[in-house]
Amino acid sequence: MKFSVFQVSRKGGRDKNEDRMGYCYTSSAAIFMLADGMGGHPEGEVAAQLAIQAIAALFQKEAKPELADVPRFLDNAVRSAHRHILRYATGRAMLDAPRSTIVVAVIQNGALTWTHCGDSRLYLLRRGELLTRTRDHSLLEQDLIKPATARPEAGKNRHVLFTCLGSPTKPLFAVEGPLGLQLGDRIMLCSDGLWSAVPEPTLVSELLHKPVDVAVPDLVELALRLAGPSSDNVTCLALAWETPDELASTRGSITTDSILDGVFASTVQAGWLDPVEDDLDDEAIERSIAEINEAIRRSAQKKV
Repeated sequence: MKFSVFQVSRKGGRDKNEDRMGYCYTSSAAIFMLADGMGGHPEGEVAAQLAIQAIAALFQKEAKPELADVPRFLDNAVRSAHRHILRYATGRAMLDAPRSTIVVAVIQNGALTWTHCGDSRLYLLRRGELLTRTRDHSLLEQDLIKPATARPEAGKNRHVLFTCLGSPTKPLFAVEGPLGLQLGDRIMLCSDGLWSAVPEPTLVSELLHKPVDVAVPDLVELALRLAGPSSDNVTCLALAWETPDELASTRGSITTDSILDGVFASTVQAGWLDPVEDDLDDEAIERSIAEINEAIRRSAQKKV
């Protein structure tokens, strides 16, 4: 595999940065991840960090050097991230679990497979145009896919999501792909702090006409400038599927051809997780949710 990758995250006008991102790769597979901790719930940055770490740990465990089944891996990875967030919350007797969005992409055998939960997005650009992007799990996006006559008259807040990681209900998500990559394809993962501030035609143009190591910081700075003092956290990770000649002059250029089997590279910071431990099954998830709901019920009774 040969690709160029670049990533930037900025706090914007918020008190802290609750976005997290990272990528990992072996000689035969690569994974790219971005999570956005959700405001209105405690410790969003913890939820985002746990999600990224859980998925990276599972990738390290299973990519030997390839993943046996990429769609199945992505399905398990999102569920694992959700479980780790719930375990963190129940272990600290939190009345409300931290929550996060997630978007994940895997490249293996020259093909892209991806999934997402929430409103962090993946864009795929090819031959001068936007080939596809993920659709947010928001009430607004849900209305936009309906016929015009069936849409509500009043617009809805784009921040209202109907699924995420860490919520008391199981996350809703779908795995898409695989889609064969072509030389020059651009793939971008970003938080809503970017796509909500930068018009989509501008976003596409910047990513298509600049190397990713230039386009990513330029897009992040543009989002911060357009959003002004109230800017959300802005995070962007983009990669170009390139030829060897193109790689030579680009920062963030990676070739995995010379990596030995068993070697694993990662930009994900270590933290709270055991790299191979994931001991919550669906039954344990339900117990965790019940414990959170019971803590909320007891707290409500005390206030009466």
